[in-house]
Amino acid sequence: MDVELVIPVHNERVVLAANVAQVHAFLTEHVEFSWSIVIAENASTDGTSAIADELAQQFAGVRVTHLVEPGRGRALRDAWSASDATVVAYMDVDLSTDLEGFPRLVAPVLGGETDFAIGSRLVPGAKTVRGPKREFISRAYNAVLHATLRTGFADAQCGFKAARGDLARTLLPYVVDDGWFFDTELLVLAERLGLRVREVPVTWVDDPDSRVRILPTARADLSGVVRMLRRRPWRDVAISPPSSSERIAR
Repeated sequence: MDVELVIPVHNERVVLAANVAQVHAFLTEHVEFSWSIVIAENASTDGTSAIADELAQQFAGVRVTHLVEPGRGRALRDAWSASDATVVAYMDVDLSTDLEGFPRLVAPVLGGETDFAIGSRLVPGAKTVRGPKREFISRAYNAVLHATLRTGFADAQCGFKAARGDLARTLLPYVVDDGWFFDTELLVLAERLGLRVREVPVTWVDDPDSRVRILPTARADLSGVVRMLRRRPWRDVAISPPSSSERIAR
């Protein structure tokens, strides 16, 4: 399999069926690489689990994993660890990011031009529609990352990412967080190890029904930053970066 796309879901009964059908139709019609979709259902209590199972029966190339504990990071870790795809990717089920950006996200990883590709709402060429509060919080969070962990990427938490499968599987045992900080932790590890991270500008429209609780998530993210500064987990990873890698490619 060229690309395995994971869609983590927790209590998404309202949008799950329509949005997975939309993703499936887009991939069927617009991409040339082989692909599969994994619905990573984690501890839903609203009927999401049953809908996910029905979708796997309805659509070829769709399967489901079920976890008894919630957490986007936990869901991604479980799905990516079991994958043998050349490229592993994920997107949020709300489809805030325009699907037209998915081939552009995956192509440089499949083509060997980069090791990680991340959708970005904060680089030239991106088009973003969201309120001033969320815009401020996003920019402030990434400014904290730049100042503390010396990150080079502009947008750590856009729910639209792809990675070389072998490298993701190598790094996953060193990623501690099971929630929203998972993305940041994985990217910091990759960057500190000299792996190539490319940011891809995306069109992104804020979901007014987002499940993200801003203040608790912000506190958890800051705790994750402090933990990484203390532990410096990149010192424990044995990996050889590509000799021609750039720290950031845009």
